[in-house]
Amino acid sequence: MSFDFQHGVIESNGIEMHYAEHGSGPLVLFCHGWPESWYSWRHQLKAIGDQGYRAVALHMRGYGKTTAPEDIEAYSISNLIGDVVGSVAGLGESKAIIVGHDWGGPVAWYSALMRPDIFTAVAVLSVPFNPPFPLPNGINLNDVMLQAAAGRQYYRLFFQEPGVAEADFEQDVRKSMLGVLYSFSGDIVRDGVHAGGWDGHFPKNETMSEQLILPEKLPTWLTEEDLAFYVEEHSATGFSGGFNWYRNIKRLPSHLAPFIGKSLDQPALYLYGEHDLVAGNTQEAIDVMQASLSDLRKCVRFEGAGHWLQQERAEEVNQELISFFQSVK
Repeated sequence: MSFDFQHGVIESNGIEMHYAEHGSGPLVLFCHGWPESWYSWRHQLKAIGDQGYRAVALHMRGYGKTTAPEDIEAYSISNLIGDVVGSVAGLGESKAIIVGHDWGGPVAWYSALMRPDIFTAVAVLSVPFNPPFPLPNGINLNDVMLQAAAGRQYYRLFFQEPGVAEADFEQDVRKSMLGVLYSFSGDIVRDGVHAGGWDGHFPKNETMSEQLILPEKLPTWLTEEDLAFYVEEHSATGFSGGFNWYRNIKRLPSHLAPFIGKSLDQPALYLYGEHDLVAGNTQEAIDVMQASLSDLRKCVRFEGAGHWLQQERAEEVNQELISFFQSVK
């Protein structure tokens, strides 16, 4: 399937950001996660743009044709939110609905929390809203994850040491991309490979790539053309940009601290897959989100789906997004 979108580059927050867009009307801004691309929203750009919206999928900081700063600290949540705030102005707009998936989820949630004057509504896939919270002095989120791992390795911790994860993933980019896309999807459960979704933990003496499973044939939602696009992009750029987002997790609470106690009151939508455990979709997390958002219009669990929701269940996701956008018109 080929997609005919307009492409452009804007200056935002001191970097150049590549984007793809389709349609005209109110701006809907799409933010992807790891290890992805604007291309992850290909199905949404077409469907949303055809419904009277200006659908724009950003190439996020460190990915594809967008600037990838060398400084690890340049990938903090403050920088990422600055990018999307600046992109609205760079696109010649003053307001937008923001949509995020995976790492793009927290970017979308916290952009809406911090800048309600710009982001009039928020829709997120796969990562529930977690209100800003304080940590005791001397404790950071890496310490919390290490304790929760209980002697095991955890993928977010595996990404922390510069060069280690890069060497693991870049030795065979096709295997890495296909392995991540399949292993985090609902297909790995449907195919009987795993009994449930993977939560991201694995033995400490193993690497992340050793956990990845390759399917006998591609899932129905992933074509050879799709896979080739991801492989070509990450072969050209490497994986460091995306890993650097994770290397700033420990700074997340301090960057969000000024917003502790502030409510997110805009209309919100949350979508997630039944087998998506890697993104923290526990019942406790869903309950916290529902208690924290004053205008959560809908929270939808897609049975049998995994982490790549907008690709695994494109038509159903599009229907939910369009219905939500129309409800906040």
